[in-house]
Amino acid sequence: MTLLAGFAPDGHGRAVLYLAAMLARSTGEPLVVAAVIPRSWPPGLARVDAEYHEFLDTTADEALANARRRLPEDVDATYVVHHARSAPAGLLELASEREARAIVTGGLGSTTHRLLHTSPVPVALAPHGFRAPTECRVRRVTVAFGGSDPSLIEAAGREAERVGASLRVASFAVRAHAPYTSGVGAESQGGVLDEWEEAIRAAVPDGLEVAIGQGTDWEDAIEEIEWDDGDVLVVGSSSIGPVAQLFLGSRAAKIIRHAPVPVVMVPR
Repeated sequence: MTLLAGFAPDGHGRAVLYLAAMLARSTGEPLVVAAVIPRSWPPGLARVDAEYHEFLDTTADEALANARRRLPEDVDATYVVHHARSAPAGLLELASEREARAIVTGGLGSTTHRLLHTSPVPVALAPHGFRAPTECRVRRVTVAFGGSDPSLIEAAGREAERVGASLRVASFAVRAHAPYTSGVGAESQGGVLDEWEEAIRAAVPDGLEVAIGQGTDWEDAIEEIEWDDGDVLVVGSSSIGPVAQLFLGSRAAKIIRHAPVPVVMVPR
């Protein structure tokens, strides 16, 4: 098995390399760094197309050379340029060819959105500006738990054990703004949230750390929980999507958008 990192042909995306190195170092799996060049469609003049693709190939080679210089020497990595009809399609093709355990990519964008709706393997997302200390490994796996899918905790636990990391369960709640006319609404909402927290803690296996984040918006709720270097957040695919394939639900999208640490989204 390998890890596949999608590196932009223009050389941008250093955060992806930091995350890919951290994951590869933790799992001991070889890393494939890929620059995917989309084919032009519809085709134009043959000479123009040839010159354009030659330019793209050269740019991709230079980007991968930069990636090679940036990756630490302790990471076993190979570098490939791959042509495909689109960047997401190319990464999925390479994931199949290289037997990738996961695809590592940047934050939410058109390529990532496509992967988060179609990939049969987990997708790891590096938040904007992500940096990891030298020789950093995954130290703690936090699984986002909504209370209805305990199998996600089990899967995250297996991965945490495999890389020698601790496991934490986290749940997030966004509080509605209290009405100004009366305090009754705020008190009622507080009671509901207390019951929700009790239900979450009761559904989590004994002995696991549980972190509860509440806020007036998703950013506040997620940042209420303490995060450190080496943290990774695991999010499950939406239950309305197909089994064994990623499907990005609205809740997962909000968590990914505001997470201050790398997120790994896993299929059901």
